[in-house]
Amino acid sequence: MQIPIFTVDAFTNRPFSGNPAAVCLLENDLDEDLHQKIATEMNLSETAFIRKLKPGDDFTKSSCFGLRWFTPANEVPLCGHATLASAAVLFHVQKNTNSVLTFVTLSGELKARQVKDHIVLDLPLYTAYPQELKEVEELIKAAVGDMTVQDLRYSPDTKKLLVRLSDTYERSVLEELKVSAQRFLSAEKTGKVKGLILTVKGNSSGKGHDFYSRYFAPWYGVLEDPVTGSAHAVLSSYWSEQLGKKEMLAFQCSRRGGELKISVRNDGRVDIAGQTAVVLKGNLT
Repeated sequence: MQIPIFTVDAFTNRPFSGNPAAVCLLENDLDEDLHQKIATEMNLSETAFIRKLKPGDDFTKSSCFGLRWFTPANEVPLCGHATLASAAVLFHVQKNTNSVLTFVTLSGELKARQVKDHIVLDLPLYTAYPQELKEVEELIKAAVGDMTVQDLRYSPDTKKLLVRLSDTYERSVLEELKVSAQRFLSAEKTGKVKGLILTVKGNSSGKGHDFYSRYFAPWYGVLEDPVTGSAHAVLSSYWSEQLGKKEMLAFQCSRRGGELKISVRNDGRVDIAGQTAVVLKGNLT
């Protein structure tokens, strides 16, 4: 069994930054348990599996494929950076001839298209609703200690908690914050939070970023994710409303870091664009 596999750094244009994902091209159906075993072996925040939907499909010519994402611990319903990585493998390595690719996923159909040196993902936009502090107070304390929280939202569709720190804090404060995400598991008592977003307003006068974020998902075995498309499907909705803007530039302040170009659409979707760097090509045997 030879399975072509690639490692792609997403939301960056240079190797060893952005968010790495493994991408497997499946010529044939894979035993169900092997998906998880391969993802655990790759030990990246996500491993993506692209599969053909019908006999005769071709990775260089077909425009529609199945796509699944696995963390080292379990399957997830949406992963933006691994979708970006998957599109990069098809467009740049397989030289797929289509201008738009469609992926059939647990989150419905997702589209990816090439625009100059970026790949644009068409993702669902998720609303986050005001959240009572007392329900999640212990979790917030575990995340940010005594820092001032300006706003608190919860997205029921994605089970993500959005914590906006005070506008008095600069990007550097968010970057330097020491977070022990392992402590979140015992601090989260509601059972409804599966991802924690920390975010702060940017300095968008001129060419700066509109907002910054960090993202933690120890519930999925990912202590901190470097650059997260699915978190930005929540952040885009929130910051678009807060800033009164449809077009935004975001930066995720992990150690590797990554930039996302955001365009909130009028149909309840969001276009998130990023660049990629393919860093490894090989075969699973």
